[in-house]
Amino acid sequence: MRQLSTTTAAFLRNKLSFLLFLLLGFGITSCSPDEIWDEFEDIFEDVDKAKDIPNVITFNSPGLYPEGVSHDARYERFLVSSVSTGTIGTVSYQGNYSPFISDERLVASIGLQVDEARKRVLVAGSDPGGTPSSTPATAGQMAVLGIYDLATGAPMHFANLGALRPNMPHFANDITLDKQGNAYVTDSFSPIIYKVDTRGNATVFYENQDFATAQGAFGFNGIAYHPSGFLLVAFSADNAIYKIPLSNPDATSKVQLNAPLQGPDGLLLSNNGKQLVVVNNAGGQPSGRVLSFKTNNKWETGMLEERFEAGAVFPTTATGYGDEAFVLYAHLNKLFGGATPPQAEYTIRKLPFSDNEVFAR
Repeated sequence: MRQLSTTTAAFLRNKLSFLLFLLLGFGITSCSPDEIWDEFEDIFEDVDKAKDIPNVITFNSPGLYPEGVSHDARYERFLVSSVSTGTIGTVSYQGNYSPFISDERLVASIGLQVDEARKRVLVAGSDPGGTPSSTPATAGQMAVLGIYDLATGAPMHFANLGALRPNMPHFANDITLDKQGNAYVTDSFSPIIYKVDTRGNATVFYENQDFATAQGAFGFNGIAYHPSGFLLVAFSADNAIYKIPLSNPDATSKVQLNAPLQGPDGLLLSNNGKQLVVVNNAGGQPSGRVLSFKTNNKWETGMLEERFEAGAVFPTTATGYGDEAFVLYAHLNKLFGGATPPQAEYTIRKLPFSDNEVFAR
């Protein structure tokens, strides 16, 4: 039996309710005591390993401009996207960047989602315009989802989401997965959320003209799946979070938060669904920040627990490992501001929140 570290022991005390929740699940599935302990050990190991990741990871790739970040516990690395080139790269814990996936069908890679259970990585692809890879035919008109092998980067599926609604503007932005591995992808230029099954078949899951925005304005943005069967979606145009039940999307409601948002971008939800980390990019202004909300009523309301002031670094998305959350500094305002020379250094920052729940591996 592994001897638990003091960090893990403290984590166990703080998260007893979460472990009891897991234990109930194990009882339902009739796991043996050894299997239960193996599951607990996996959680403990994740927590200990996450503590060892540096608080600040800087990596260099001139003109990369990553927007999405997702932690990969299987290979102990982060994956990052690139608005300027479409390339998906890896970042080691020591800050070494390496190109990983290059697909000419991706003009700009935006949101990322590592799916370790199925050994794949999902990538939302768009063309915001004004980037080196942009074309007149695709600028503001592109929404695709690429699915690749997590080990090799080989393509598995590629879905043209925008083709489901031709003659509309499109910008595939962020991705979340439900328990069955179905992906939900936001479109920031049209009021649409797509669904893509594990075989790569795409459909329109949600469409509501009440969420239509002016040309070029961002609507739906970050997205997260709640284990009770609903989606949480950032709507940048009115600085809000919405709750969309999978079984009844027409019952969409606004989450009542007790603190204002400013440019809500990426969302990170804890495994038990009680903590929501909201990245506010603030358009690259000094007010860029990350807010941690908690709920006791499944996101009818959310109460601000902690905040982190990131500053004028255009923070975009967050990812989690164990009970640690990490935010990406993307500097996208410099890309679209035509900064010369282009931004070369980027940061993955461990958020200094003191009372996190457990996040997905």
